[in-house]
Amino acid sequence: MLRAKHIGKDYSSLAPVLSPDHRPSLSESQAIGTVATAQANFMRVVVQDVAGSEKNDDGEDLSSKTGVELLCVVRAVLKKIRRRVLVGDKVLVGSIDWVDRRGMIENVFHRRSEILDPPVANVDHLLVLFSLDQPKLEPFTLTRFLVEAESTGIPLTLALNKSELISEEELESWKIRLRRWNYEPLFCSVGTKDGLDAIAFILRNQTSVIVGPSGVGKSSLINILRSNSGSAMEEENWFEPILGNKGFEDQRVGEVSTRSGRGKHTTRNVSLLPVSEGGYLADTPGFNQPSLLKVTKQSLALCFPEIRKLIEEEQCGFKDCLHIGEPGCVVKGDWERYPYYLQLLDEIRIREEFQLRTFGTKRESDVRYKVGGMGVKQAEPRLQPKKHRRESRKKVKQTMISELDEFEDEDSDLDIDDDPIVRAIENEKNT
Repeated sequence: MLRAKHIGKDYSSLAPVLSPDHRPSLSESQAIGTVATAQANFMRVVVQDVAGSEKNDDGEDLSSKTGVELLCVVRAVLKKIRRRVLVGDKVLVGSIDWVDRRGMIENVFHRRSEILDPPVANVDHLLVLFSLDQPKLEPFTLTRFLVEAESTGIPLTLALNKSELISEEELESWKIRLRRWNYEPLFCSVGTKDGLDAIAFILRNQTSVIVGPSGVGKSSLINILRSNSGSAMEEENWFEPILGNKGFEDQRVGEVSTRSGRGKHTTRNVSLLPVSEGGYLADTPGFNQPSLLKVTKQSLALCFPEIRKLIEEEQCGFKDCLHIGEPGCVVKGDWERYPYYLQLLDEIRIREEFQLRTFGTKRESDVRYKVGGMGVKQAEPRLQPKKHRRESRKKVKQTMISELDEFEDEDSDLDIDDDPIVRAIENEKNT
């Protein structure tokens, strides 16, 4: 009974977010791991830390569990307080069945970084990958992806694939053009494997996310970076393949549509994959329109390196300047991507006005705190009133009385004197 009481006490309040350096005491049925894939309500977690090198009651060495993949569900209380679990999260897994390799995610460690498109946590580097041809490189689409990447504050690298499909003149033209955007792009080719050494050198020993439209070669690049072939990956793969581990399978590769000229959606979900030279790569579904949900009217200008450079060299006249021709503004319209900036600014302004009209500015927290015995605060999930609270008895009675009054009013309009049933009852009473 004391053990059951202790367990109930642990689950009565919400578990706080664990710090990255926190090392909780683990039992035989607990482990610390990283979320490798999220699909529907299930997640694949790769075990990184277990209770230790000691053996359990069956004589099995627990340290051999490192690297095992577990199929997990998320604890219900985390869903109630809307604590989302993302691919790349460091999590605490409990209730582990080591035979069937199943478990439950009980808590989430604090994230170093987070991106929304695609949803990945603890990212160290972003690789924005586009193709120079098939599909053809579009400057505005590239700008949207770069703005989304810049808004995260995570270091990024711009790489342009399929360099063998265009001429040297076009290649040099794009190089000069992107340098005016204050970017130093890497030109590569997955087909000929040119330029892949530089990409592998940048991404080694980091958790990197490759983003870009469909058909630019993200999955093909990942397959090459994870293999041992090629001059950049001659060393022995320090990952030992695990039986049943889907992280070591090659990613599916699709072809570019001949009718639309765009890539086909081959990757369906985000996956965190180990790389031969160390670190992880996240293969993400391709999409052509990043949402820019984290970008505001004031922060949009900082997502353009051209504007950042002007602001650093010469201070603008106002702190909240939108750089659309205000007096004293140092940003003029003499740079190539200024029309793209104005177009994105109008889009974000319309979105913010719609959100203000629809949702307003006030939003209650998902967690509320109650003061218990000895002044101890306990956290509880804040439930939605319409969904979980029942109506008061007073309101129910008032509704019933009003409905009866309406029914009586409807009956008063009826002429019951001519009703044959009423006349028969009256005649029977008289006799």
